[in-house]
Amino acid sequence: MQALIRRANKEDLGSLRSFLSRANLGTDGLTEETVDYFLLLETEDGTLKGSLGMEAFTEFGLLRSLVVSPGQAEKEIFILFDQMVQLAKEKGMKGLFLATNKSVALPFFELMGFQRSEREDLPSEFFHSEHIRHVLNVDNSLFLKFSL
Repeated sequence: MQALIRRANKEDLGSLRSFLSRANLGTDGLTEETVDYFLLLETEDGTLKGSLGMEAFTEFGLLRSLVVSPGQAEKEIFILFDQMVQLAKEKGMKGLFLATNKSVALPFFELMGFQRSEREDLPSEFFHSEHIRHVLNVDNSLFLKFSL
């Protein structure tokens, strides 16, 4: 069955929050104003199989809420990232950051074009983000940057 990727909208808030909660991810900051910074991966019948969101700042975005159901092809995850890059470009951003504490994921992100970034190289406005403050307190957290 073909997977479809589309931008989330206000009508998706409930199902997206539920999907993220089932994956043990927080939904803080997921509002009617921010939902259009989320992409959804769905089956043809509309079943949600994946998501990728972005917390938008002036010139940079912070990727968050990457969740895919078991069995999704790597190709679909690559397309999710590619579509997020396109969205960031549309919004006039200069780069994307992500945080992870899963070193096993580093080869995948590096293959996508992300490079390691030190905490002191993060844009200063990121430190106003509740999500970033939480990530900074997680052991072994790493930051990666993708330049647009």
